[in-house]
Amino acid sequence: MTLQPKCEDVETAEGVAITVTGVAQVKVMTEKELLGYACEQFLGKTVVEIKSVILQTLEGHLRAILGTLTVEQIYQDRDKFATLVREVASPDVGRMGIEILSFTIKDVYDKVEYLSSLGKTQTAAVQRDADIGVAEAERDAGIREAECKKEMMDTKFLADTKMADSKRELEMQKASFNQEVNTKKAEAQLAYELQAAKEQQKIRMEEIEIEVVQRKKQISIEEKEIERTDKELIAIVKRPAEAEAYKMQQLAEGHKTKTVLTAQAEAEKIRFIGEAEAASIEAVGKAEAEKMRLKAEAYQQYGEAAKTALVLEALPKIAGKVAAPLARTNEIVILSGEGSRVTGEVNRLLAELPVSVHALTGVDLTKLANICLLLPLVSSST
Repeated sequence: MTLQPKCEDVETAEGVAITVTGVAQVKVMTEKELLGYACEQFLGKTVVEIKSVILQTLEGHLRAILGTLTVEQIYQDRDKFATLVREVASPDVGRMGIEILSFTIKDVYDKVEYLSSLGKTQTAAVQRDADIGVAEAERDAGIREAECKKEMMDTKFLADTKMADSKRELEMQKASFNQEVNTKKAEAQLAYELQAAKEQQKIRMEEIEIEVVQRKKQISIEEKEIERTDKELIAIVKRPAEAEAYKMQQLAEGHKTKTVLTAQAEAEKIRFIGEAEAASIEAVGKAEAEKMRLKAEAYQQYGEAAKTALVLEALPKIAGKVAAPLARTNEIVILSGEGSRVTGEVNRLLAELPVSVHALTGVDLTKLANICLLLPLVSSST
């Protein structure tokens, strides 16, 4: 199998993030024991899954080794770097029954142009050495010529000036390179911190998801416990209470029905009694009314005689009412200075009685006495 491990933005020993790609040739070992390891690890998995496992192992070792080397060591001696990766990874993949046939570094590059800056630095250093050599040669020539010719002093001065300019440019270039390197290091450090913060955030999010799942499971267990408790309460408390309530309701309904029927019977009884009493009262009233009507007709027919008869019927009652106080009187004593005046007082009381009766009732007892005397005569003649 051919694998292409790749480690992106891995920091080296100097903190510079680089990306390294490689090519590895691997195969399953055929020795019986090692083949057993391979079967144990990969039996039932597809080729893609097997490649993924081996590739992750190689990339892990490649990333670990990158963190121990500098960019210059990785870039300048790729074969040594590839050999080191193969030697470190072989025992781990060997325990899975896999043999690394070859491993080579395909490409090394970075996003911060560190490698290109490194090349520029080497070029500048070579150019600087060349300029220094030329200046030194010109300086020696100028010195030798100055000994012979005075005019060569100008050439020497010119050569010294060029050398100073070259040194100044070199220092300025070095300062520029140092500033760029420091900037890239700062950017790399910030990128590392940002990536670390992102990874920490991912870990926290996963922890929160785990807590949410655990909380959901706890809530599910509590809901099931509540449901079980509800069923238990229904079986132990609610059902007997409902049965007792139904019993009490039925008893109350029976008592209510009995009370209503008793009240209805009592009402019917009262109604029948009332109707009977009303009928009786109505009959008595009708009889009294009829009696009064007949009396009225008789009174209307006989006129004054009827009124007199009515008074005569009432006189015994009036007399009884008047005599009622006297009934409790044992004796009446009339005081008078002379015996003959007692008779006169009695006669005076009797003489004043018709006047008092007439004043109270409007009936003239004198006329009434005359009518009483005539009635027997009228009755006998009739």
